[in-house]
Amino acid sequence: MIVVTGGAGFIGSNLVRGLNRKGYDNIIVVDDLTAGQKFKNIADCKICDYLDKEEFTSLIQRHDPIVKRIRAIFHQGACAVTTEWNGRYMMENNYTYSKQLLNFCLLRNLPFIYASSASVYGTGINFSESGKHEKPINIYGYSKYLFDEYVRSKLCDLSSQVVGLRYFNVYGPGEQHKGAMASVAYHFNNQNIREKKIRLFKGSGGYADGEQRRDFIYVDDVVNVNLWMLDNPAVSGIFNVGTGASKSFNDVANAVINWHGYGEIQYIDFPDELTGSYQSFTEADINALRKAGYPNDFMAIDIGMTSYLDWMNR
Repeated sequence: MIVVTGGAGFIGSNLVRGLNRKGYDNIIVVDDLTAGQKFKNIADCKICDYLDKEEFTSLIQRHDPIVKRIRAIFHQGACAVTTEWNGRYMMENNYTYSKQLLNFCLLRNLPFIYASSASVYGTGINFSESGKHEKPINIYGYSKYLFDEYVRSKLCDLSSQVVGLRYFNVYGPGEQHKGAMASVAYHFNNQNIREKKIRLFKGSGGYADGEQRRDFIYVDDVVNVNLWMLDNPAVSGIFNVGTGASKSFNDVANAVINWHGYGEIQYIDFPDELTGSYQSFTEADINALRKAGYPNDFMAIDIGMTSYLDWMNR
């Protein structure tokens, strides 16, 4: 039995679907469906059970017999709202909960594959997995960074697989429930449909209008890395998951405009409140992932955007 926390969320539901494609259906989805619209993400998935996060935590704490059937945990559940400043809430969800699941797996020698984030790098320009490059600029990034540090303290004494995957800017089907936290690809598509305009920031951080750059990675590629880790239990560590090639916001906006055959870009003032706390550039250093043996290529932005736009506008 495989557990996927955050399994009704964006990446989690795509991961469940990926497990289904590989023949796994003995899957427990753990999530919080207070936002009930997320059910749509797993309505077509084959799972054996759904557990609320609090219920799952309780089962672990009281050593319920069901936990003896668990063979691996993909931990995708987290508060991913980067503008959330309730530090107690963020640390409870992203740090304390993650420690609990990690230690559960370590005690039982179970694979533990979890979602970290490129937010740990803050406004830096070097994106390799080293503490000297990690300077988070918000409590979300700090919660991810601190758990990565906790994992690092365990890596020398592992008897089972522990993998942290630092996701860069993920886009693709299943993110519609995320609101403001959905990808720019999602928002650009909706803006263009409503207004025939896509709003981008004017020049900032040394970049020209709309030329701020991010490493945009299609969700299927993220799923493939997770599944590869499950198939390679000798691999442990913390790895960047991006394409290794940044693209500008202009590139993404123009992909949307070209797909629809209409629209234009409108450049707006950079918000004062984001000054000093905005990543104008991200680009994953994927050397560690390659050295671990991951062989697959990553989807180019034009192909990924076409696939996603086809899905959104079907």
